[in-house]
Amino acid sequence: MEHAFEITLQNRKKLYQILKDTPKEQLLAVPDGFRNNIWWNIAHVLVTEQLLVYKLGGQPMRLDGTLVDKYKKGTQPGGAPTEEELQEVAELLLSTVDWMREDYGKGIFNGYNEYTTSANVTLKSVEDAIMFNVYHQGLHLGTIISLLKVLDK
Repeated sequence: MEHAFEITLQNRKKLYQILKDTPKEQLLAVPDGFRNNIWWNIAHVLVTEQLLVYKLGGQPMRLDGTLVDKYKKGTQPGGAPTEEELQEVAELLLSTVDWMREDYGKGIFNGYNEYTTSANVTLKSVEDAIMFNVYHQGLHLGTIISLLKVLDK
């Protein structure tokens, strides 16, 4: 699992850099042909990890419920985030990976509520969730890169 955590961390470092380097107007823009923006994708990745690993793993999530409700699957961008929310997500991008790695190492995930994702992948264990999370983050990083290309034209 250590390799999955390292891949997750490298992805998150890239997302963090994008969040810090991209002007706010570009973070929030939803170009024609897209349903969401860069900001939503970044916050969604953070929320999804918590839902898949922690909630389905029978543990309390480490994120505020309001953040989860705003960016979980099925949501869309709904207004500009506050500066505090931007800062909170930036800080959580890296710390949540460390927490997940530590919590997994402590063995706190001793059960899992089976879940079939919208990609038709059934997760039966926390290990499945951690591995699927790598895939999920990659999908959203690809979307973010596409958004950046469209917005830079």
